[in-house]
Amino acid sequence: MRRLFWLAMGITIGALIVRKLSRAAEKLTPSGMAGGLVRALRDLADAIGEFGAEVRDAMHEREAELREATGLDGTTGRAPAPVE
Repeated sequence: MRRLFWLAMGITIGALIVRKLSRAAEKLTPSGMAGGLVRALRDLADAIGEFGAEVRDAMHEREAELREATGLDGTTGRAPAPVE
Protein backbone atom coordinates (compact mmCIF):
# COMPACT_ATOMS: atom_id res chain seq x y z
CA MET A 1 0.00 0.00 0.00
CA ARG A 2 2.85 2.38 0.82
CA ARG A 3 4.55 1.64 -2.47
CA LEU A 4 1.34 2.41 -4.34
CA PHE A 5 1.01 5.71 -2.47
CA TRP A 6 4.59 6.76 -3.25
CA LEU A 7 4.21 5.66 -6.85
CA ALA A 8 1.10 7.81 -7.24
CA MET A 9 2.85 10.70 -5.47
CA GLY A 10 5.85 10.43 -7.81
CA ILE A 11 3.67 10.32 -10.91
CA THR A 12 1.72 13.38 -9.75
CA ILE A 13 4.83 15.39 -8.93
CA GLY A 14 6.45 14.33 -12.21
CA ALA A 15 3.41 15.44 -14.19
CA LEU A 16 3.36 18.82 -12.43
CA ILE A 17 7.06 19.35 -13.11
CA VAL A 18 6.66 18.47 -16.79
CA ARG A 19 3.76 20.93 -17.10
CA LYS A 20 5.76 23.72 -15.45
CA LEU A 21 8.78 23.06 -17.66
CA SER A 22 6.60 22.98 -20.77
CA ARG A 23 5.11 26.36 -19.90
CA ALA A 24 8.56 27.81 -19.24
CA ALA A 25 9.84 26.45 -22.56
CA GLU A 26 6.80 27.90 -24.37
CA LYS A 27 7.60 31.35 -22.96
CA LEU A 28 11.10 31.13 -24.43
CA THR A 29 9.92 30.42 -27.98
CA PRO A 30 9.61 33.37 -30.40
CA SER A 31 5.81 33.21 -30.35
CA GLY A 32 5.78 33.01 -26.56
CA MET A 33 8.07 36.01 -26.29
CA ALA A 34 5.95 37.95 -28.77
CA GLY A 35 2.83 37.16 -26.75
CA GLY A 36 4.53 38.40 -23.59
CA LEU A 37 5.60 41.57 -25.36
CA VAL A 38 2.07 42.16 -26.66
CA ARG A 39 0.63 41.75 -23.16
CA ALA A 40 3.23 44.11 -21.72
CA LEU A 41 2.50 46.76 -24.37
CA ARG A 42 -1.23 46.40 -23.82
CA ASP A 43 -0.75 46.88 -20.07
CA LEU A 44 1.44 49.93 -20.74
CA ALA A 45 -1.17 51.43 -23.07
CA ASP A 46 -3.89 50.86 -20.46
CA ALA A 47 -1.76 52.50 -17.77
CA ILE A 48 -1.06 55.51 -19.99
CA GLY A 49 -4.76 55.84 -20.79
CA GLU A 50 -5.71 55.73 -17.11
CA PHE A 51 -3.02 58.30 -16.30
CA GLY A 52 -4.33 60.60 -19.02
CA ALA A 53 -7.88 60.29 -17.70
CA GLU A 54 -6.74 61.13 -14.18
CA VAL A 55 -4.79 64.15 -15.45
CA ARG A 56 -7.83 65.40 -17.39
CA ASP A 57 -10.07 64.99 -14.32
CA ALA A 58 -7.61 66.88 -12.14
CA MET A 59 -7.26 69.56 -14.80
CA HIS A 60 -11.02 70.13 -14.96
CA GLU A 61 -11.26 70.20 -11.19
CA ARG A 62 -8.44 72.75 -10.90
CA GLU A 63 -9.92 74.86 -13.69
CA ALA A 64 -13.23 75.00 -11.81
CA GLU A 65 -11.39 76.04 -8.64
CA LEU A 66 -9.55 78.80 -10.49
CA ARG A 67 -12.72 80.05 -12.18
CA GLU A 68 -14.47 80.19 -8.82
CA ALA A 69 -11.53 81.98 -7.16
CA THR A 70 -11.20 84.59 -9.91
CA GLY A 71 -14.91 85.16 -10.38
CA LEU A 72 -14.99 83.93 -13.94
CA ASP A 73 -17.81 81.54 -13.11
CA GLY A 74 -20.21 84.43 -12.44
CA THR A 75 -20.72 83.76 -8.73
CA THR A 76 -18.43 86.47 -7.32
CA GLY A 77 -19.35 90.13 -7.15
CA ARG A 78 -22.60 91.93 -7.71
CA ALA A 79 -25.35 90.38 -9.71
CA PRO A 80 -26.03 92.22 -12.96
CA ALA A 81 -29.03 94.53 -13.00
CA PRO A 82 -32.10 93.03 -14.64
CA VAL A 83 -32.81 94.24 -18.12
CA GLU A 84 -36.25 95.79 -18.53
